[in-house]
Amino acid sequence: MGELSKRLISSVILLIIFILAIKFKIILFLILIVLFLEIFFEFNILFKKIFKFDKFKLYIILAFTLFYLFIIISITWLIFSNGLNEYKLNYIFIITVCISSDVGGYIFGKIFKGKKITKISPNKTYSGMLGAFFLSIISTKLFFTDMYSFENIVFFSLLVSSISQIGDLFISYLKRKSKIKDTGNIIPGHGGLLDRFDGIIFAIPTIFLLIKI
Repeated sequence: MGELSKRLISSVILLIIFILAIKFKIILFLILIVLFLEIFFEFNILFKKIFKFDKFKLYIILAFTLFYLFIIISITWLIFSNGLNEYKLNYIFIITVCISSDVGGYIFGKIFKGKKITKISPNKTYSGMLGAFFLSIISTKLFFTDMYSFENIVFFSLLVSSISQIGDLFISYLKRKSKIKDTGNIIPGHGGLLDRFDGIIFAIPTIFLLIKI
């Protein structure tokens, strides 16, 4: 099975799990606990390698990471366990863009290749970046056309996709610094949970902060 097939199958499975989590609170609670622990564990591996000679910086950054992840998990739980429909819709919109951005970037990058964006992540190309934007707009237009205006769909799709791709590059930078290819191997075709959720964990708090402002 090729890498693309693995990524698509993994994405479908993750989407099904996400839908089940929305419908059943107990599944949501268990998934959030697993995500919180596993992603923090993967961050811990990265930072231990990067700051192995500076324990003070290591403990500070791990404490901040723990707090940051707790905020994301708390936001998710509050929205979906309390039936906050407006925020729930925004949250699903963000997830849709992040997944579409990841798939679009991968497919367009593989097909069209082209100039690399940065040395931080050699697989990231300008064609992939445009593909991420394109599929994000197409996906949100398909699923959210009755809920948002076309202008808002385009604007927020581009914004969320940009933040998601920046988050992806940041995690790639950490992996490069720590000389690790993948943060784990829990998801076939993706690697660790952090490899799959890197854009999401940056997009969710940023977008909700902008919404509140």
